[in-house]
Amino acid sequence: MLLFNAVFRRPRPLSVLLIILSVAPVSAQTLENVAGSWSGSGTMKPSDGPRERVRCKADYIVRNTGLSVKMTVRCASDAYKMELSANIDQQGTNLSGNWFESQYRQGGKVSGRNLDGLIEAKVESETITALLTVQTNGARQTFSMESPGAWVSQVTINLVRDPK
Repeated sequence: MLLFNAVFRRPRPLSVLLIILSVAPVSAQTLENVAGSWSGSGTMKPSDGPRERVRCKADYIVRNTGLSVKMTVRCASDAYKMELSANIDQQGTNLSGNWFESQYRQGGKVSGRNLDGLIEAKVESETITALLTVQTNGARQTFSMESPGAWVSQVTINLVRDPK
């Protein structure tokens, strides 16, 4: 009985936390919160040079009751341009789709998750793998990409929703 009381009657804080985390629902949020046009600035790090300031514009057209999005992101610095488009579908919390970057003629697959408004995705092609994070809070959005060894190894952009 002493062992029963020690294990089952007096839960330890760590075990309570693990139990709460294991039964807490993961909130799938649709892609509606990204809809619209966004603009802002940030930095990009080309593989062959110093970090550069960039200006960006992102457009998201949301369809299928928030479960599909067509995304276009255009960024430019003094030396580089990036024009990325993607079509992404959401099922539950899982994301899948395809992408294409027109300046360097690269394209491939997108996979990831949308949890509580935080999109974490991986974009892949035959020659590039990158990790993307998009966090939207109201009228503000951060977009970051990490792709070690790619022509642009890092992009960080802070965007604001454009007035309608």
